[in-house]
Amino acid sequence: MARRRDVLALGAAALAGPVFAQSPRTLRLIVPYPPGGPLDIVARALAERVKDSLGTVVVENKPGAGGNLGADLAAKAAPDGTTIVMGAVATHAINPWLYAKIPYDPIRDFTPVTGVAQVPNVLVMNPEAADRFGVKTVADPVNFAKKNPGRLNYGSGGNGSAGHLAGEMFKSQAGVFMVHIPYAGGNPAQLALLSGQVDLNFDNLASASANIKAGKLRALAVTTAKRSPAVPELPTIAETGGALAGFDIHTGSACSARRSFPPRPRSA
Repeated sequence: MARRRDVLALGAAALAGPVFAQSPRTLRLIVPYPPGGPLDIVARALAERVKDSLGTVVVENKPGAGGNLGADLAAKAAPDGTTIVMGAVATHAINPWLYAKIPYDPIRDFTPVTGVAQVPNVLVMNPEAADRFGVKTVADPVNFAKKNPGRLNYGSGGNGSAGHLAGEMFKSQAGVFMVHIPYAGGNPAQLALLSGQVDLNFDNLASASANIKAGKLRALAVTTAKRSPAVPELPTIAETGGALAGFDIHTGSACSARRSFPPRPRSA
């Protein structure tokens, strides 16, 4: 991941601030997604970086309900600053709109600690599928999907995940239809792509990069407006032009702690 050392150093400095510095107890860092996914990777790297200043940070994976279960666990923890959640755009921005009701308030129940990472998604294909459909550039799956609606499918880490929204945004702007297949986390979705169960994913660049370098996945473009310093040779989806000229989406994560005072009553 581009500049990960700098990003994690920033996170370590913020976590070492007055909210946590005086705590003699083990810190608990909740990841509301399965092991092996992008947030889990970042959380474990961050825990390693802060151990000299803060002591032990235990990473706990609490997946379920699109991240709601883990976020709710943190929201209901003791408000003593020792429980942190590795929040995502899904848990704190998307899910309140996706679900009719969630068990926590993403604003009132948490105290923001620090932004940790901002990573592009990357449009990747199973190489065999790419060869079978004659795909070499982003324009190729668009043209194929227009002629063959529903023939292409894509996987994601679940309904409402960044990969799912990137796929739906791609479909909408390109004017095509592809079948969405949700999985229980980013890692299972990537395994499905590697095994050929799905044709393409809008994966997190940090978790997909090793398989891209190994030739197990074929990268077509990043989803951000500008190219990523980590893979400057890879174009953006926006560079395809036309209806996709304004395409721009990325994945972000941030640490939040349970508020140290009771949340205000929620409006009906």
